[in-house]
Amino acid sequence: MSIFSADKKFEKFEDVTPEILKKEKVKLLLCDLDNTLRLHSEKEPADELAEWVEDCRKAKVKIVIISNNGRKKMMQKFCEPLGVPCVWWARKPVSVKLTETMEKYNFKPSETVMLGDKWSTDVLAAKFAKVRAWKVEHRRNIV
Repeated sequence: MSIFSADKKFEKFEDVTPEILKKEKVKLLLCDLDNTLRLHSEKEPADELAEWVEDCRKAKVKIVIISNNGRKKMMQKFCEPLGVPCVWWARKPVSVKLTETMEKYNFKPSETVMLGDKWSTDVLAAKFAKVRAWKVEHRRNIV
């Protein structure tokens, strides 16, 4: 598959179900934040995001938010209620933060997926890190 193509495509993050994650043997799900899991303007996690995170957690999938957003306090304030660690200023498509996160939590690339809305950052970062790239539609287009 091309470096510019996602391995799987979904309309929205909620379509990435625990059943799909289990079938695909995903243990670590790296997620973009802005326009993937939330609208850029949202200050707090939506109920459907909190429910999805909990469903993934019950399925034994670790979620880490990896964002190019450089606002550390905002990221922490958003992620804390979800109980999800976050990495800010990731500089995607550079893959260093993806690789560091896999190493920190002891996951292999074969167990890891990067979920995001942009091929130019999220998909390329996944390809460079040698993990699967799953793409969702830009959140503002479907809300």
